[in-house]
Amino acid sequence: MTHRTLLRAGHVLSMDPDIGDLPRGDVLIEDGRIAAVDREIGADAEVLDMTGRIVIPGFVDTHRHTWEASIRNVAPDATLDDYFVDILDTFAPLYTPEDVYAANLAGALECLNAGITTLVDWSHINNTPEHPDAAIRALAETGIRAQYAYGSANTSLADYWFESKIAIPGDDVRRIRTEYFSSDSDDALLTLALATRGPGFCVNDVVTAEWALARELGIPITVHVAMGRLAGRFGMVKQLHDLGLLGPDTTYVHCCYFSEEEWRLVADSGGTVSIAPQVETQMGHGWPPVMKAIEHGLRPSLSIDVVTTVPGDMFTQIRAAFGAERARVNAASWQADVPVPDTMLTARQMLEIATRNGAHVAGLEDRTGSLTPGKRADVVAIDATALNVAPVHDAAAAVALSADVSNVETVIVDGVVRKRDGRLTADVARARRLVEESRDRLLAAKEARA
Repeated sequence: MTHRTLLRAGHVLSMDPDIGDLPRGDVLIEDGRIAAVDREIGADAEVLDMTGRIVIPGFVDTHRHTWEASIRNVAPDATLDDYFVDILDTFAPLYTPEDVYAANLAGALECLNAGITTLVDWSHINNTPEHPDAAIRALAETGIRAQYAYGSANTSLADYWFESKIAIPGDDVRRIRTEYFSSDSDDALLTLALATRGPGFCVNDVVTAEWALARELGIPITVHVAMGRLAGRFGMVKQLHDLGLLGPDTTYVHCCYFSEEEWRLVADSGGTVSIAPQVETQMGHGWPPVMKAIEHGLRPSLSIDVVTTVPGDMFTQIRAAFGAERARVNAASWQADVPVPDTMLTARQMLEIATRNGAHVAGLEDRTGSLTPGKRADVVAIDATALNVAPVHDAAAAVALSADVSNVETVIVDGVVRKRDGRLTADVARARRLVEESRDRLLAAKEARA
């Protein structure tokens, strides 16, 4: 039996250039897909009144270590160097599958609550074969659209992050693919990727083996590059080029210290870029290179990275990127005593980067990222009557620069309402209890090891 939901009379920001904006428009959802977007739609459907709401595609977070939800804010003042020691060498080895399950459950629900409907879960916590099972189970239970990026173990910083000779276990990745990702259907909520460490962190034989594994399985690759001066000096993209490994299947995360040659190599190879602006400015990775990516013909996306140190919502990332880039350009213009260029980032660009570009980077633009008939129905409604948003003059600016998590009223993923009237439909109390129990267990284990 066909199920229809009609979002009626909202201010629709479709992020589809052919549809544009509808100051008063309807969105019809039919069996999980967007069936129509128009000024007025008549249909036999469940009606959700969107009067006073801004209707947008769901946000896409293209890089989050979701397993860290259990240790939220344990490193509020950390630099990147601190992070490797305080998190990867201290907490990560203590994680059990139960901790991963609790963190992924709470972390994915946190995403949904904030209007993030698609998540790339950069899961470098696979200390045993049971760890990825736990992570995937939690993602599936929340109903979020997610790309599970299978990463390395984190049982020792020295073994896994400094010229590592230990490759991600190919047999277990193949097992995970068979058990959880055998369907290539375009309505599958969960897809698989490989989260690799790359050159500088691994010896060349491991790098080559991990890239070969991903390409054998036909899954995308995601890798941290050029974050901080040390990783910038690695010239990681240049090394990948020299190994013959660059390709359109790879997402490069951070990219703060790319050389001009590396920008060209990424663009020419068809690679994609994920930027985590709050982390990058706060932890010392470098200036978020949003405009630099655009100047090289790329479509950058945004990501949260680590809630050990920064907030887990997309509104923060939009503003961090917008403010940092404009501050950088303004300062350079003042220093050179020249007019500020007309090509600075705009609020609307930031909204596109957080939605449509994110879907592009996650390899899911055919399914999500815009309110386009035929795509899966991942939709968010923002309460524009709230005092921090009203009165609305520019709806895109209202979302990008004024709204926050408290204004996310309705969240729909694949046609299913996951947040209604400002409240998640999930068992939030259970998720909070599990993640708090995980916190207590990890802190006790840390104390016992000290």
